[in-house]
Amino acid sequence: MTELTVHLPEDLSSLIRRHASIDWAGIAGDAIRKAAAELELLESIASESMLTEEDALVLGKKVKRGMWEKVYRKLV
Repeated sequence: MTELTVHLPEDLSSLIRRHASIDWAGIAGDAIRKAAAELELLESIASESMLTEEDALVLGKKVKRGMWEKVYRKLV
């Protein structure tokens, strides 16, 4: 098994120490496993994409603009 060292802010470290009965290593492992699975899925989708990085940026800007316009119409 691989060991991973994580540096936490003092407030979070203090909270974890107060709740020592919790399996924090298990929770961290589950969160890392979930993030890794999501990354694998995104890489799989991206590997089959015909979009260039520039195409993706242009598309992202269009989507953001459309979302902004939708919210703006609700406000006015």
